[in-house]
Order: sequence, then structure tokens, then C-alpha cells
Amino acid sequence: MNKAVNDGVWSGAWVTERLGVELKGDDVLTGLLGMALRRNPKRAHLLVSNVLGKHVPQSPSVVYGHGVALGRRVRELLGDEEAARAVVLGYAETATGLGHSVADGLGLAPYLHSTRRPVAGVAPAGGFEESHSHATSHLLLPAYPALLAGDGPLVLVDDEFSTGNTVLNTIRDLHERHPRRRYVVVALVDMRSPRDAGRLADFAQRIGARVDLIAAASGTVLLPEGVLAKGQELVARYETSADGATAEAGAAGPGEQVTGAAAAGGRAATEGAASQAAGRAADAAVAGAGGRPADAAVLGGRAAEGAAATWARAAGPASREAVAGPAGAGGASAAGGRAAGGVTPEAVAGGVDSAGVAAGRDGEAQAGGRGRVVRVPLGWPGGVPDGGRHGFTPADRTRLEQALPGMAARVAEALPEGARRVLVLGFEELMYAPLRLAEALERVVEGEVRYSTTTRSPVLAVDDPGYAIRSRIVFPAHDDPADGPGERYAYNVAGAGFDAVVAVVDSVADTPALHAPHGLLARLAEHVPYVLLGVVPSYVPEPPHAPERPAMLPEPLRGPAFSSYAPEEVGWLLQDLSDVTLEAPTEEREEAIQSGGAHYAESLPVEYQPSEQYQALFHAALQVSATRIAQAVGVVTETVIAERSPRPVLVSLARAGTPVGVLMRRWAKFRHGLELPHYAVSIVRGRGIDANALRWLAAHHDPRDVVFVDGWTGKGAITRELADALEEFADSDGITGFDPEIAVLADPGSCVRTYGTRDDFLIPSACLNSTVSGLISRTVLRADLVGPHDFHGAKFYRELAATDVSVAFLDAVSARFQEVADGVDAAVKELAAGDRTPSWEGWKAVERISEEYGIHDVNLVKPGVGETTRVLLRRVPWKILARAGAGPDLDHVRLLAEQRGVPVEEVDELPYTCVGLIHPKYTRGATGADGKAVNV
Repeated sequence: MNKAVNDGVWSGAWVTERLGVELKGDDVLTGLLGMALRRNPKRAHLLVSNVLGKHVPQSPSVVYGHGVALGRRVRELLGDEEAARAVVLGYAETATGLGHSVADGLGLAPYLHSTRRPVAGVAPAGGFEESHSHATSHLLLPAYPALLAGDGPLVLVDDEFSTGNTVLNTIRDLHERHPRRRYVVVALVDMRSPRDAGRLADFAQRIGARVDLIAAASGTVLLPEGVLAKGQELVARYETSADGATAEAGAAGPGEQVTGAAAAGGRAATEGAASQAAGRAADAAVAGAGGRPADAAVLGGRAAEGAAATWARAAGPASREAVAGPAGAGGASAAGGRAAGGVTPEAVAGGVDSAGVAAGRDGEAQAGGRGRVVRVPLGWPGGVPDGGRHGFTPADRTRLEQALPGMAARVAEALPEGARRVLVLGFEELMYAPLRLAEALERVVEGEVRYSTTTRSPVLAVDDPGYAIRSRIVFPAHDDPADGPGERYAYNVAGAGFDAVVAVVDSVADTPALHAPHGLLARLAEHVPYVLLGVVPSYVPEPPHAPERPAMLPEPLRGPAFSSYAPEEVGWLLQDLSDVTLEAPTEEREEAIQSGGAHYAESLPVEYQPSEQYQALFHAALQVSATRIAQAVGVVTETVIAERSPRPVLVSLARAGTPVGVLMRRWAKFRHGLELPHYAVSIVRGRGIDANALRWLAAHHDPRDVVFVDGWTGKGAITRELADALEEFADSDGITGFDPEIAVLADPGSCVRTYGTRDDFLIPSACLNSTVSGLISRTVLRADLVGPHDFHGAKFYRELAATDVSVAFLDAVSARFQEVADGVDAAVKELAAGDRTPSWEGWKAVERISEEYGIHDVNLVKPGVGETTRVLLRRVPWKILARAGAGPDLDHVRLLAEQRGVPVEEVDELPYTCVGLIHPKYTRGATGADGKAVNV
């Protein structure tokens, strides 16, 4: 609704004429804003947005479009790299939908809004006060507190930037906890005075941060002296007086008497009959209208039935009793031919309403003189939050976008035939879900769709074209609010000519109070012939871990105390077993493993100490392959950011995945300026992933942002192990959201969709053990060392520092990032357009080789350059299969095989560059005195 809808009169003119309040500013300002009055000791006037979708029904595409446009301006201001590091924060209740729309326009950032609804089990991560509001306390309840712990830009969104106090309070609270360099404030209108603008600038300078402001329009409100007292007096006169008289009726001309009567009496009685005070005001309305029911009948353009009800209710004390009900029970009305009672939950579901009126077919309920109320199943996608109360990610948006057309189709099918004017009515903080539903509905129905929401905010209604709030419906709160029961309001719904209203609430608010005789549904049914109820499941985050487990897990280990990597490069979710002797001779380990006497993760092989010849081979291989590796790092990282999460949490599978995770983190910083979190966790074939590490991750990050990283795939055993382990973890802990799809540098086995290349080539980090992996051993899982509440273990080989090339490997690859950047872009586009469905070609090849060579155990077949190298370094190798014509990628393999006396057999049509075969019938007698393999 804009001023054209109000008969060409600006919807703030009424307030300006009576109080002298004026708006000065941009030409579009009066199109965006109207004005109303409210009972508030801090500010009498209310700026009413025509494009917010709160008080004034508006086209949902207009409402959503304004928010998205502001979000795009923010992205343009920040640039893509900073936008991907940002978090958007909206304010409850009025700006929850606007903030979410801004986040959609920004595209890359997660969204959170403040809330006035405490949620059991979710600890506040902050809070602040809104000084001028009628309800001040805001809670911040992110499912993952780390959402607010980053140092990227924080985008704060409110509908109106009036004094700046709310923003100051927010930044002050959050900056003390997690300082940031940059904040962006977004509003539909910036109405600050020069003095207030100066306060924000001074505050930004004091905290050493940059604060930008983006608004659709700007201006100021001119307030005459004494306006607050005068406004409060005017509100009081229009609402009620002790003797039922309205001063305005005696002070103004006949036309204004009728208008005043509509606000203080007819409107308040018909649309706000929740108190006897409204009934007394109705008496004054009729008196002001000269006792003429015909005059009352034309107020607001109502149909004759509505006007007759207004007249009947306003006829005197007896009618006021009918309005209020016995002992002030509420607005059950016998007047006007309406049946007493309302719509109960049973009626909505297809039972009988409280007046004893049988429900119609298809679950419709209709009391005499009331509209029908029908429940419509929305089909909300499981696991998608109902809004930003606990956080909403771009991945959530993608899932919602996919579900919206089906949801809109269900609503459209449930609408009455011939409905030409439909309102989708949201519920207080629940603004975004009904807005998106309304926007989708607007695309599929022929009639006009409008959108607005209910609100806590009490505003005076005056039926005048020059006033923004022309009608109000009053009803009791129906979500068991923490601050106790109270009135709630729906503005500009009654008398607006809607054929149907789609009321959308969350499941917390789908209570008996909603369906009670004077609840929202019954009140809507008094004014609209058809009411649909859609319920969105209230999202409550799962607890981060089961209650019987310890509340605190240790923080990640970091270098230089644990590993030779810089502390910011990786955090190890492991326990330090450096002082425990875990190494055993390779032959002893192999016999124990193959005999079933021990698991490979219960001990460590003696660390291979490379000869000078082998070290020289490593450096030569690195020099040759660094560019190829850099290209693969760039491709897999860009794919992850584009398809998995704009701000992924990298979780490497220790230890082969760790150098790759560090390189991916470096690429994200090089190309996008992102400081991605990166952790290393243990996964053990046959034992699964470290569940305590998953619990720690879930407590600190959104599992949906976690991307597991490994170096390469062989036959895909770890890929399958991870999928099974995450499914088991979800069953045991109830924590979901972890994606089992591993991101790898190389996928020669065609086991995953997220990879840098599917070529089987030499990755130099596979050539060595700890000395290329931060001096960390492979992980250990042994019952006497790792308890049920411990991370898996590993050792830090400090004594090998002289031969450590971990950082040199990283630096050599990172130095090639700039030269491969263009090639990465081209490769990413090609991959995105191609079919990356895993074929599991590697697994099939391993099964074939296992049978052809009489091994009959796929675990003893290790395909690919990386896995073959591991066989030669850690296990007892039997033979190496090399693809005919394989070149320098196998130089180090041939050298190791020569040192251990292992034959290398060239094979045609091998899908891998090479395959390592572990000795299939191993005992210590299967090696000679020199430890070299003996063929069988």
C-alpha cells in the first residue's frame, strides 16, 4: 500500500495535520513511509513502511525485491571476497524478513536474526537492548556460536535507522566478544539527525572499525516541541475515555467525527474487540456520527453485514457486553447475526467448532456468519530452519528454493475458486517463510496476492486515507510468550476486501489459543470469507552432543607445540601420544594385522628415514609436479566454495589429507581473502571416524559447512567408511548435517564428485611420512590409550625436524597459485558442466586384480601412486603393478621397490598408474634375513 492506494493522499498526512510531525528528505520518502500513532512513553509517532510487509499489506515481490536490492548493494560495496566472509544480522521482530532478504541479495553469507523468544537448550551468544521499542530485549541464539565469532564483516539490518542506538548497542556487545574490522548497517530508511550520525562515526573511530551505511532512502523527522505529550494525549482521546466520550467527536467537524468514530469506536469494536474499553469507544463513535447507522455503515467501505455489526456493537451497554463477553471474556459477538464462539483446533481439523457448528467437508469449519477455516499442509522441507532465529545458511536457501514451488501449488489448490484478492499473513518474527511462500504464490495464482504479518506493536487505528493504519484486529498471543500473555495485532486486514487469508505460523504458535473463540483464526474469519492455516515446523537445533558425555572436549592441538605447521594452518583434533612407544617393526605389525591379532591403528610403523638419493628424488618430483598440484588445489577449492559452502570448514582426514587441507586453505585466502577454519581428524578403516572430534566440530560449527578433505582416492574404502560412520553417528548422537562426500586432490578411483583431478599422478606428499605432514604420525586408536571421551591419538616426531620438508612442500605449491589461476577458472567451468557421477571404476579394478592374482582380499590391494607408496613405506609389499609406459611419476616407487627387493611388473590397460600388492600370506618367515620380500 502506498499513498496512491490511499486515494491519492499521503498516509502520513493525518498525523502531520494534528501533531505537526513532518518528513523531510528524498523524493521517494513519502512513498516508502506513512505515519501512525501509538501508545509509547518514548515516542508517540510511528513511521509505517509501505514496503516492509509488517503493518501494510504489500505485493510480496515488492517486499522481497527491496531487501534483495539492498543486499546486492552490500555485495557491491564489500566485493565477493569480503561478502563471502560476512554474516548478516537482522532485528526482531520487524526486520527479520528484511534482513533475510538482504542476505539473499548478498548471496554468500549466512543469516541470523535476534529474537525475543528464548529456546530451551540454546544458550544465548549475546544480547542487546532496543531503547525506543515497546519490547526491548533481544537475544542472539545461533545454533553454532562460532557463527558470530569470525572477523569478517557484520551486516546489521533494520527497517528504520532512526537514532542509531540499537545498532550502537549491538556492535558494542558483539565487538567486545569478537572484534571485527568492518560493519555495514542496512536500512530501508535512514532517518537519523546530524547529531545521531555524528555519534555513530565517533563510536566507529573509538573501536577502530569501519562502519558503512546503506539505505533505500534518507531524511529526517521534524518533531515540534511538546509532540510526545500531545501525541499521547491524542492517542488517549482516540482510544477510550472513562465516560465513553471522544473528545475528537466534539472538537472536529462532522466528517472528522465519523473518521474519529471509526478509529475509536467502530474499528476498535469490530476489529479490535478484545476489551470493554473498545466497546465504550464504540458508543462514542455512534454518538459522534449523530446516531446514524448509515454513516457507520460506510466506514472503511465495509459490506452491509460488517457495518450492521458495527452499529449493533456500538448501540449501547448491552451490545458492549456482547462484544466483550461475560466478565470481559472477549469478542464473542451475538450481535450482527454472528454465531457465538470461534474456531477450535478440532474444527480446523474437521471436527465441530465451539458453537456446535459441524465442520464441512475437507476439514472446513464454518460458524454462522463467519468465514471458513481450513488447514493446508505446506510440505516444508525437513531440516530447513523456519527462519534465521538459529542461523540460516546459503545451503538452507537452496533447499528452500527447491521446495517453494510445491508449497505454493498446495496453497493455490486449497484457495477457494474465484478468489481474486489473497493475503498471506505471517506471524511476528516469522516473516521470511511466509514472505517467500507469498512470493511463490504470486507467480501461480491469477488474483492479487498481498503479504503482511501480525505484530506485538500496539498502534492506533484511524480509518482515514491520510493515516497509515486504517484498521486493526486484536487477538490474544498464541505462542506462550516468555513475557506473559498479551494482545497481538493484525493491521489493515479488516475491511481490505480480501477473499482469503493464508495465515502462516510456526508449530510453537499452533496452540489452542490460536484456535480459541477469540483467537487469531476466529478473528480473521469475522472479516474474511476463507482462512487457510499453514504451519511451519519450528526449528530447534540439536544439542551438540549427548548429555551423558563430558560437556567439554579439549581444544585442538596446534603448532609449534604439536606439529611443524603454523598454528593458524591447522588445528589437530587429536591427543598427543608423543611420549608413548607405539612403533613396531613392519614385519611384526603385518603378521599381527593379517592374523587378526591386532588392528593396524593399534601401533605405528617405524618411520622410514629416506636416503639422500630418495630425498633428492622427492625434491625433483616436487619441482616437476608443483604446478599440477597447484592447479588441482585451486580446482577442488573453487568447487567446494561454489557447491558446498561459501565459507566451508575444512576437516582433513589425518594425515594424508592434512597437507591438502592446508593448501586449500591457502588457496581460499589467496583467491578470496577467506580465512577458513581447518582441522585434522582421525578416521580408521573398520573403526570409523573419531566421534568425539565430530562432537567438537558440531559444538563449534554448523555441520553443514564441514567439508571432509583427503589427499586422493584409491579404491574408495575411506569414502565408504566415512559415509557409514556419519550415518552411525547421526543415529547415536542425533547430530545430522555432516556431508559424507569427501573433497580430494585426486580421484583416480572415480569415487567422489568433488576433486581437483581424476589423474593418477605423483603427489610428492605421498612420497614421505611425517616429514611432509607436519612431523605427525598416522593416528592411533587403542583401548588402553584412547578412552570413550578422548580424541584418537598421534605422535609429534620433534626429533625429525632436521629432515622436515612439510612447509617447504606447501610453499613450493603455493608459489604456483598465481600462474595457474586462469587455468583453474577454465577447469572449474568444465567440471561444473560435465558429468562427475562416481563410477567406482577403482573398486571394480581392485576386485578384478584381487582375484586375478589369487589374493582374495581387497584390503591387500592398494591402487594408485599414493597408496602404492604407502605399501612400500609401511607394509610388507609383495609386488608392484605398473602401467606400461608410466614415466617419472613412478621413479620414487621404482627406487623404493629396488631398496626392498620388490618386483615391479608392467601391466597393460591398468586404470591406475600403479597398484601395490601387500604380501597375501605373510608371516615373518616370508622375508629373508635382510627384511626383503620373498615371492610365493
